[in-house]
Amino acid sequence: MSTLDASWLRAWSELGLSPPAGLFEQLIAAYQEPQRHYHSLQHLSECLTHFEHAHHLAEHPGEVAVALWFHDAIYDVRGKTNERQSADWAVRILTASNACQATLKRVERLIMATKHDAPPVQPDEQLLVDIDLAILGATPERFAEYDQQVRAEYNWVPGFVYGMKRRSVLKSFLARPSIYSTSYFRERYEAQARVNLSGGVRPIG
Repeated sequence: MSTLDASWLRAWSELGLSPPAGLFEQLIAAYQEPQRHYHSLQHLSECLTHFEHAHHLAEHPGEVAVALWFHDAIYDVRGKTNERQSADWAVRILTASNACQATLKRVERLIMATKHDAPPVQPDEQLLVDIDLAILGATPERFAEYDQQVRAEYNWVPGFVYGMKRRSVLKSFLARPSIYSTSYFRERYEAQARVNLSGGVRPIG
């Protein structure tokens, strides 16, 4: 059984719910859309693998897993509401699957936390955001590939503009007292993330 299959079955089992028929295939297809280079099945698989190792840290593991499945389910490279639309899709599915209101609200907040516009506060939100940002602390080779993949998604942006905005994003992560909120991810990825990000803020074309 693949990581994707195992994660999917475990998530819904932990929620005590049954997913709609065909939803797994719909999500897999979404992550394989042609405009995706980084926000793809590779990213989803990496996130789920990280969660498999950090599963014991989750207060509501089924909710974290489902939020990971949906966090980039909608991805328009020019869009401004991807997280909102992804969260709405997840809430519709969970509502149809008879999830309780508390689960709906928590999953919605988990997905919206991946906008990275404010430090996560709740433990499960901190865990999920750290998983989403684990790529920053990847090996130099994977980080370089990630950098190329992000550039490919924004190939419609002129090089000078892209370089300026990209360096601004990376500098904002470097400026944080800690990139990761959980000790688990700090211990494993903080140092390498700072090395990777420091290299990424150099001027590029």
